[in-house]
Amino acid sequence: MITFEPFWKTIKEKNISTYHLIEHCKVRSSTLDKLRHDKPLNTTTINDLCRILDCRIEDIAEYIPSEDDQKL
Repeated sequence: MITFEPFWKTIKEKNISTYHLIEHCKVRSSTLDKLRHDKPLNTTTINDLCRILDCRIEDIAEYIPSEDDQKL
C-alpha cells in the first residue's frame, strides 16, 4: 500500500498549510483529498509536489506492505 503520511509530516515541518498549497501553489483540493485518503496519484502530480515542497519523493510517499495489496 502506498501511504502519503510523509507528505503531511513534510508540510508540517515546512510550516506550509493546505490553504497555501491551494491558493498560492495551485494544488487542487481534489489532490489533497487523494493524499488525505491514500488514493492513487499520477507521477506528474508527485513530481509537482516535490518541486513545490523542494523535497524528495520519500518525503511525500511511502510503500508499506499490506495484506490488502493486489495479488500478483
